[in-house]
Amino acid sequence: MIQRIQTIYLLIALAFGASMFFAPQITFAADTEYILNYTGIKAAAATENTKSIPTIALTILLVLTPMVSLMAIFLFKKRMIQIRLCAANIGLLLGTTALIYYFGTVGLKQLSATHLTYGISTVFPIAGAILNFLALRGIGKDEALVRSMDRIR
Repeated sequence: MIQRIQTIYLLIALAFGASMFFAPQITFAADTEYILNYTGIKAAAATENTKSIPTIALTILLVLTPMVSLMAIFLFKKRMIQIRLCAANIGLLLGTTALIYYFGTVGLKQLSATHLTYGISTVFPIAGAILNFLALRGIGKDEALVRSMDRIR
């Protein structure tokens, strides 16, 4: 149901999660420039001798979080499952943020980079977690309203 505010929150969280595939999260400044995106830490200019660090866990989380938001949108008739999905998605998004930070510190050491720059897309999981929390509150209010109407009958 698109008219519910929590659906709008979940749609925006879905957009934030999907947009993380198109923007690099971290840029490392070393002898060559490296970037962290959903495929891993790779050189910005592809050459044969550059290092590459795979980040399978980050890729899985970046695929999973928008899918959970999408599932929560379509389960609007099952509010308790929707609440659980929103809570799980908050945990996944916070884990994504922690994993991005972890790969930033590990990449800084392994690539012998002088400094790293976090991109704007690093904030997207935090914003998605806040939006999922707001959606969770809205779904909880809907559930409380439905339960109070059941008492009146």
